[in-house]
Amino acid sequence: MTDAAFDADFQARARALSSPVRFRILRACLHESRTNKEIADLLEMNPATTLHHVRTLVAAGFLAAEEPRTGKRGAREIPYRSTGATWGRHIPNVSHVLIETFLEETRELESDDMDIWRLGVKLTPEDRAEMMGRIREVMEEYALREPDPEGEPTSLFLAHYRDRA
Repeated sequence: MTDAAFDADFQARARALSSPVRFRILRACLHESRTNKEIADLLEMNPATTLHHVRTLVAAGFLAAEEPRTGKRGAREIPYRSTGATWGRHIPNVSHVLIETFLEETRELESDDMDIWRLGVKLTPEDRAEMMGRIREVMEEYALREPDPEGEPTSLFLAHYRDRA
């Protein structure tokens, strides 16, 4: 792949992840395949708008179309599944999109539906790297496990940032 082709591909993938809606679609299709209509219903969106986002994610390789199936009324439906391609990948300038996604996903939740911790520490760069490495190891361990059919879908959002004070 030439540098120009790599840049174009990288830019297309970055644009595909520039929307909280697209991250929510990926999350919705992480553990089970869903059709565009199912995604639209779940996110309470117009199916035409959802289809635009789905097609963008498919083109960027973050969502994959599975074998078409026949729906309840005999119509042809295409289920989509997250490819997991965003995990472990550095995505520049995505922090604020992830925060907005988190806020959208948790806006309607009761406080009992969330476990929240906040910690302030003062660390050397080496200690910070060690702490973040250990946290990443635990997250990767669980991310790479096969989903438990009896399990409940949950999400974890972690933000590490420098204090302004």
